[in-house]
Amino acid sequence: MAALSLSILSESLQAVSGFQRILSSLTLATFPTLYFFTFLYYTDTGSVFFTLFAYLMCLYGNHKASALLGFCAFMFRQTNIVWTVFCAGNVVAEKLNEAWKTELLKKKDERISSMRTSFSDLTLITRFLIEYLISPKNLITLIALTWPYIVLVTAFFVFVFINGGIVVGDRSSHEACLHFPQLFYFLSFTLFFSFPHLLTPAKIRKFLQSLRRHRVQYILIAAISLFLIWKFTYVHKYLLADNRHYTFYVWRKIFQRHELVKYVLVPAYIFAGWSFVDTIKSKSIFWILMYFVCLLSVTVPQKLLEFRYFILPFLIYRLNIPFPPVHRQLVELAFYTVVNAITFYLFLNKTFQWPNSVEIQRFMW
Repeated sequence: MAALSLSILSESLQAVSGFQRILSSLTLATFPTLYFFTFLYYTDTGSVFFTLFAYLMCLYGNHKASALLGFCAFMFRQTNIVWTVFCAGNVVAEKLNEAWKTELLKKKDERISSMRTSFSDLTLITRFLIEYLISPKNLITLIALTWPYIVLVTAFFVFVFINGGIVVGDRSSHEACLHFPQLFYFLSFTLFFSFPHLLTPAKIRKFLQSLRRHRVQYILIAAISLFLIWKFTYVHKYLLADNRHYTFYVWRKIFQRHELVKYVLVPAYIFAGWSFVDTIKSKSIFWILMYFVCLLSVTVPQKLLEFRYFILPFLIYRLNIPFPPVHRQLVELAFYTVVNAITFYLFLNKTFQWPNSVEIQRFMW
């Protein structure tokens, strides 16, 4: 199911040949974190399928079907309501981009691009957004386009009110908090699994050039990052106690090496963030803003560092980057295959027991 939805999405998002589409869908279907849980009784496969199917229907303009599929995704995992908002935001971003292009043509200002923006352009974009969204005519148009999503989101808030929160299961283990470093972990995760596209000599050179041109901005970003790590780093009890998962060993082998390690990694986070944004710069500024709002919404409130939470934001990002050359996709596919082979080997052959349990424990994502 996942491979089929990924294949159709690849075709819908970008004009590619049959071979490229098949290769792309095969690569993303073997994305290690998702691929592993495809063989277990977990919610991830259904969650990913219905969310991507909803996104596909949104791209086809069938918003009623998209909202219905978004409801199915919500039933698998409540945080998927964010990706329903993403689908609605995709519609809004498209209308905003059309209006923005019209505005630029009126002003004949060729210095500003509807597809790329600098810090100096943010004031103009903010002003444009305010003017556009306070217009009753524009609001009516947007509501008419997105009402199925609005109905679903309204139902979600009713559910939260009746349920007393978003969590259905063990609430004590799913406490919401402002865990801003989760964004840094996601960017690192994305850099690791997309290194053929993000970690190239050309990108490194381009980043260094950007670093030289905008030193003050990068110093400010580094200072903010250090502050967020200092004040908002949380360590969930499961992360320290459950040694069946990769995150346990990542935390113990890297972050617990020394108190300063989490701060030393800031330059790597900044590069990962820059490379991430540079790869999706072909999208409109409104799409990028909308995606990052959704990304922050699904990562930052999570106290537990869990790679499964990164599956959907990663796949949506990966589906929306410019189509990579075939040789990079082949490297990516080979890398995923090796990671999957190692993971399955550990799961099947490196079993162990906990002192207080007779059950066999296995390594897993």
